[in-house]
Formats: sequence, structure tokens, C-alpha cells
Amino acid sequence: MLSYDRIQEYRFQTYNINPKLRLKTKEEAIQFAYNRGYIFFWPITGITLPSLWVAVAGERPVPNEHDDPGHITWDWKDSLLGKHIWFYGKILRKKATIISMEIAPYFYALTENYGSPEEDYLTIYEQGRMTQEVKVVYEALLENSPLDSISLRKSAHLNSQASESRFNRALADLQNDFKIMPVGIVDAGSWHYSFAYDLVARHEPGLIEKARFIGELDARRKILEVYFRSVGAAQSSDLAKLFKWSSKEIEQAISSLIDMNILMIDQLDGQVGKWMVLKELF
Repeated sequence: MLSYDRIQEYRFQTYNINPKLRLKTKEEAIQFAYNRGYIFFWPITGITLPSLWVAVAGERPVPNEHDDPGHITWDWKDSLLGKHIWFYGKILRKKATIISMEIAPYFYALTENYGSPEEDYLTIYEQGRMTQEVKVVYEALLENSPLDSISLRKSAHLNSQASESRFNRALADLQNDFKIMPVGIVDAGSWHYSFAYDLVARHEPGLIEKARFIGELDARRKILEVYFRSVGAAQSSDLAKLFKWSSKEIEQAISSLIDMNILMIDQLDGQVGKWMVLKELF
């Protein structure tokens, strides 16, 4: 039986919590994202996954002070938007997520973006699975992208104060489904800081082409293998919380990884329930 301390020791290295491994340059940050496959920008309470913040600043709360040295992560992230270095957007849990371009096609393969970006969304809307706000925001970008968020709100006729939350939800929904992505920073609005958005299909056509040949089981299996190589061990509830997959989808992918001798099911000393554990840790 493996101890939970062994898992913590493993994450101490893979999360770069070890002070000797802290990221100091943008190049190191890029390499970290590629090594891990996908990470959060900020740590998310209750979710097990590495983050850029922890890898730079250690395990401490994200401060409000803008001059905190850990906030160099903002500069790195902003400078890489639209550069095809990594994929950034509100993906996992609709929170800021960084995905390596090698792994991004596996996430895209699980979306409903099957063919034409000009037509797919209409089918989803007609089936009642897309809100009116999401539709008009997407259509504004479809007609004239890239657009900064201020111009986008005007084009979508969602620029009133009452519609702000609906506009922000639409942006998050569209990013979560790999339909749009931030591609730059624009000096706009009262804060003189605004994301510019473009269609994923328009900005990253190579991503779509690579995803075309990936089946759903292969995609989930790859995403989970990358996940366990970051976290070492997890329970089914952790996977459902992070990926929002069904129990059947999780079971199929896990069974495949067990058959491939990558994972095994065991208990952890001092922990309740069954755990999926990276076999190399034993």
C-alpha cells in the first residue's frame, strides 16, 4: 500500500513546489507547460492540478498587490497570447488554463466542433444547447474577428451594464468549447487592458486538422495519462470534478490505462476509498 506522503513528494517535484525547481524565465514557463501537458494559470481551490503560479511563486495565496514578484506570470501569459506557443483560455472548470499545443488537439477532439465553424454552432443553437448570448457573441466574431472585448460587446449588442454578466458567461462558454480564444491584449476600456478574441478555427487551423484523426476514447485516455503523470494519484470524483465527464467515460479511459500498465487501482495509506495510481510510483 502506497502512502499519501509518497504522492505529495511526487507532486512536490511535478508541480515545481521544490524551491530549486521554481520557474524564473518565460522560457522555463513554456517548458513547464509542455512537460506537464496542461496546467491552470492560478491554483483552483478543491482541484488537483499544477499551476503556473505555484511553479513560480510556491504554495502561497495569490496576493492582490500588483508588485508581487509572482505576478510576472501575467507578463509571460500576455506576451504569448496569439503566438501559437501554447493554447490559453477558460477551459477546465471554465478557469484560465494553459495547454501545450501537443495536447490541445486531444481536448479539441472531445468538442462538438466537427466541421464548418459557420454551420456547427447553428445546429447546437437550434437544439437548444446554446444561449442567445453565446450565439450573438460567436456571430460577431465570425463576421469580424479578431475583436477586443469592448468592441465585441458592442457588436453583439451586449454593452449595457445589465448584460455584463451574460456577456462574460458567453465568453467563458465559447472558450470552454474551443470555439474562441484570446489572441492578444488591446489598450481599450477604462482599464486600458482588454483581451482580443478570435475564432479557434481561424487562428489555429492546424489544431483542428490534428484533432480530426483522434477518437474520443483515445482523447480521454491521453488526457488522463498526462493528468496522472502530473498528480500521481486521484479518485474518480477528482476526474469528474475537473473534466465533467460521465462515470462511463471515466471508467472506459481508466480501464484502458490499466490495460496499458500505466495505472493501477489501490488504496492509499490513511486515505478513504479506492485510488487510481501511476504504476511507476510503486
